[in-house]
Amino acid sequence: MSELTFEQMLEDSLKTIHTGEVVEGTVIDVKPEEIILNIGYKSDGVLTRNEYTNEPNVDLTTIAKPGDTMEVKVLKVNDGEGQVLLTYKRLAADRGNKRIEEAYENKEVLTAKVAQVLDGGLSVVVEEVRIFIPASLVSDTYEKDLNKYAGQEIQFVISEYNPKRRRYIGDRKQLILAEKAEMQKKLFETIKIGDTVEGTVKNVTDFGAFIDLGGCDGLLHISEMSWGRVENPKKVFKVGDVVKVLIKDISGTKIALSLKFEDKNPWRDAANKYAVGTEVTGRVARMTDFGAFIELEPGIDALLHVSQISKEHIDKPSDVLKSGEEVTAKVVDFNEADKKISLSIKAMFAPEPKAEKAEDEDVVSVDIDAVIAEESGDAAE
Repeated sequence: MSELTFEQMLEDSLKTIHTGEVVEGTVIDVKPEEIILNIGYKSDGVLTRNEYTNEPNVDLTTIAKPGDTMEVKVLKVNDGEGQVLLTYKRLAADRGNKRIEEAYENKEVLTAKVAQVLDGGLSVVVEEVRIFIPASLVSDTYEKDLNKYAGQEIQFVISEYNPKRRRYIGDRKQLILAEKAEMQKKLFETIKIGDTVEGTVKNVTDFGAFIDLGGCDGLLHISEMSWGRVENPKKVFKVGDVVKVLIKDISGTKIALSLKFEDKNPWRDAANKYAVGTEVTGRVARMTDFGAFIELEPGIDALLHVSQISKEHIDKPSDVLKSGEEVTAKVVDFNEADKKISLSIKAMFAPEPKAEKAEDEDVVSVDIDAVIAEESGDAAE
């Protein structure tokens, strides 16, 4: 019986390996682009950067060091140069596929960093498995620019799992909708008409502003933005502003908001400030053919009828007044119930000595609604 040579005994002590086999190796050398492992075979194994991860430009010296142990998969027993080609990412992908399958079946919420922003959505990697999140499933609202998600960690669920076609679809939208539904439920359980709440301006339009109350948006209509007049909401609010608003009405899931707090209502002490006979100064806010509306303070306008602007006859207010002009007049009528005030410049002048008229005969109290209706009727004819 012949004796075995040392080389034969050494070779017999080494294990045999096969393509596709999972083996454990010990790191004996690391370079930025490859890791060399002793896998107990007659040749060392080589793990390149491309077979370690799908992430670009990873420096492998930051991943492993000599002495570390790793599980890898045999990609090719002999690469033509006597080396064994190994892969880590494919082993991880195999295990990742199982992980994704379990998450899909259990509707588990996954967390991963956005690896790439694509034209049609986002790409994330979970245990070396690439998952695509279409733009339509990134948010519950249209996202014009997805670049803001680059490098961010996001949560999602797997909505489609097809390993044969390597098709894995993620969905972030349904998580957002579910969270908002829960927040909305809690919001409507706690709020009621008359409450003052804090919200954030989400959008501003020509007719009002939408305020995010945390779970539901409320509408702050332009007519409810101030006791005074607001010409353009976009000059008053901008997206991101934090405001305290009054809940004026709740109808289903629709919430009407207001900034007309009662303690700021200018009509609360108007009866004293604008009693009949009081001289007041205001600004011409707008004009019609029948008179000029004078803003005495934000939220209180008074009518200066065309017949009360001057002692002389004038055809229309714009003949002697202009918008923004400051005028002084006397209050000749105060109707708190209808919130109407009538002014007169003529009443400020002493009556002519020759005129024998009853007191207040020269003072005109005007029914604003009637005048407007009359003007509208004439225009229609």
